[in-house]
Amino acid sequence: MSGVLAAGGAAAALFASVLAGQSAPAEAAVPAEQAQVGIITVNGSGCPAGTAAVAVSPDNSSVIVSYSDYLARTGAGANAADHRKNCQLALDVRVPSGWTYTITGAEHRGYTHLVKGATGLQQSQYYFQGSAETAVNSRTFTGPYDSEWRISENTPAAEQVWAPCGAKRLLNINTELRVDAGSSGDNAANIMAMESTKVPGATYKLKWKRC
Repeated sequence: MSGVLAAGGAAAALFASVLAGQSAPAEAAVPAEQAQVGIITVNGSGCPAGTAAVAVSPDNSSVIVSYSDYLARTGAGANAADHRKNCQLALDVRVPSGWTYTITGAEHRGYTHLVKGATGLQQSQYYFQGSAETAVNSRTFTGPYDSEWRISENTPAAEQVWAPCGAKRLLNINTELRVDAGSSGDNAANIMAMESTKVPGATYKLKWKRC
C-alpha cells in the first residue's frame, strides 16, 4: 500500500510541476530596449519654439510632454488672443525593432485660477498620422476655482489603434486651453495653465506588443 501511495504521490508531484511550468508568467510585453521620441513639428500659441519637450519614460510605459509657456488668461496685460492657447505636436516615436504600440489613455495636469463668473476649458486629442482622428476629450472649469488639477482619459480597448508594424506613423497630439471671463469682466485675472509645479503637463500611456 505504501508503495502505491508513494507512486501516486510522485505522479501528483510530477503533474503539479507540469502545471506550474504551464502557468509560469509569460514574458513581459514591454521591450527591454529603450524607445525614443522626438518632436517633428510644433505649432500653436501654447507652445512657442523651445517651450515643449518630450521623452519616453525609463520603463517604456508612457510618452511624457512638458510645457514651460502654456498659459491662457484674461485680465490686466492680456490681449485678445491670450484667452485661448493651443498646441499641436507631431511626434516621432522610435520603437525597438519587432515591436509596436498603442495609446491606452492620457493624463493631463495643470493649474487653474478663476474668479466667480469665469469659466475655463481644457481639451485634448491624439491619433496616428493617417488614422481617423479620435474624439476630443474636454473638461470645463467654473469659477470660483483655484487649484492644480489632474485629468485622466482612458481609451476603450475596442477603440485603441496600433501603430503599423514597420511603418513610420507620427503621433499627433492636439491640446487647447481656453478662458472666458464671463460676468467676471475682462479685467478679472483668470488663468488656465497646462503645467504643474510637481509633474510634466501630459503623460500618454503606452501598451506594447510584438509585431
